[in-house]
Amino acid sequence: MSKKIGLPAMLKKLFLSILVLSILFVSYLLYKSYQRLFQPNVIIKEAKTAYMYIPTGATLEDVVSLLYENNYIINRNSFEWLAEKKNYRNHIYPGRYKLTNGMSNNKLLDLLRSGKQEPVKVVFNNVRTKEQLAGKIAKQIEADSISIMRLLKDKDFIGKYDLNIATISCIFLPNTYEFWWNTSAEKFIDRMNNEYKKFWNEKRLSKAKVLNLTKEDVVTIASIVDEETYKKDEMDDIAGVYINRLRKRMPLQADPTIKFALGDFTVKRILKKHLDIDSPYNTYKFYGLPPGPISIPSIDAIDAVLNYKEHDYLYFCASADFSGYHVFAKTLSQHNVNARAYQRALNKEKIYK
Repeated sequence: MSKKIGLPAMLKKLFLSILVLSILFVSYLLYKSYQRLFQPNVIIKEAKTAYMYIPTGATLEDVVSLLYENNYIINRNSFEWLAEKKNYRNHIYPGRYKLTNGMSNNKLLDLLRSGKQEPVKVVFNNVRTKEQLAGKIAKQIEADSISIMRLLKDKDFIGKYDLNIATISCIFLPNTYEFWWNTSAEKFIDRMNNEYKKFWNEKRLSKAKVLNLTKEDVVTIASIVDEETYKKDEMDDIAGVYINRLRKRMPLQADPTIKFALGDFTVKRILKKHLDIDSPYNTYKFYGLPPGPISIPSIDAIDAVLNYKEHDYLYFCASADFSGYHVFAKTLSQHNVNARAYQRALNKEKIYK
């Protein structure tokens, strides 16, 4: 004869069943929470690190899209869930962030909420025009080329540096600099001006004073020297020629200034017709220095002007052997001999313009 289970025993069994199910359910919830918090969610293929760029004004939805569309996170929902829990929506900071493979949502959000971004190395050299400079910089920081150029054409903005539209390019010294990626156009130019001030230390200022030249004068001559030669070991010789001509009140007659006036640096041969161009940058027509630099010169060229070589040369022209070097002359007659030799070499190579 079977025993009947009493009501208390049944309730006890039901209670135990519910308790077990509750424990399992809570364990499941804890496990899912653990996954959302601490399980790896950042997977970077073929690399250990990647850099994420969060633009100024980005929303949580923008950040999630950037992470997901670039395949930086596996589970979008878990990141969004934790982001809301940690109030990331109200703590979004623009910048360049370093993501490492295997990061959890918690670690990723702690990084993004901290605003601890990685700097970028901004490099520029071999730049002729302000437009080229703006284009290069815009590829390396958040500021776009239009915003940079707008400020470089703004007389009021430029005026605070005691410069003008023709001389503002003086402050840009080709080098490698560390910037925050989300740097604005104004902050970029401010930083360049500070670097310019630091560059012109007491020693350099003293040398410029001996030459009776301003900082901007030196940079302007250096821009011509840089366009004349890429050979560092003759920059001081060429600088010496221009210093001599200025002292003798002779026109500089610098071919690169004609190319600048023409707006065409691809011209290989300056012809007589080019010399008639009516421009303050035409150093064949007008005595003295042009209004400002014709390019953004290298630091080597600037120092070559400050440490110019003392000699009696007043002329130089490219060597007929196309070595990249120049031949120098003290007299016009000797210069004409050198110039004709170079012209013959150009004709032989069928370079007529």
